[in-house]
Amino acid sequence: MTKFLILLLLCISCSTSYKNQQPLNKAFPLVRGISLSKQKWVIPKMFDKKPTILLIGYVQNSQFDIDRWLIGLDMKGVKTATYEVPTIAGMLPKMFSTKINDGMRKGIPKELWKGVITIYEDGEIIQKFTGNERPNNTRVILLDSKGVVRFFSDKGFSVPSLNRLIKTAQSL
Repeated sequence: MTKFLILLLLCISCSTSYKNQQPLNKAFPLVRGISLSKQKWVIPKMFDKKPTILLIGYVQNSQFDIDRWLIGLDMKGVKTATYEVPTIAGMLPKMFSTKINDGMRKGIPKELWKGVITIYEDGEIIQKFTGNERPNNTRVILLDSKGVVRFFSDKGFSVPSLNRLIKTAQSL
């Protein structure tokens, strides 16, 4: 019981709450991550100057919202490159990143691993950039070819938001 309480206190102390932001028309910060297929990434630098959709999740429960966005994008036939970006801030998650990634690999088909880029080291940078209130909601970001945010939503999946995202992506 004592070990559990210490672990719980460490988890709580390692997470900081950031007020939700509206990063529209701002340059996305440079952050480092690694895909589940073990490719190193520097976001947005490595997106080949192409529009890109990021589905950023801060907690495990955001996967439900991410999946709805992914299904919507697939059903609408969206061709814009899309990446899931699990983003975990704090010292404790960094220490357990291998275990966390191995757990994600068990639940995600191998052919999708290259499209899941986990962020640990720079997780706090992204959370400050978007805010992390209501962490179950995915942060949906469309970057233009220069890495500037052209669409942002943190309200949870909705068909009107999906249609606005698609319309914005088509205009780039």
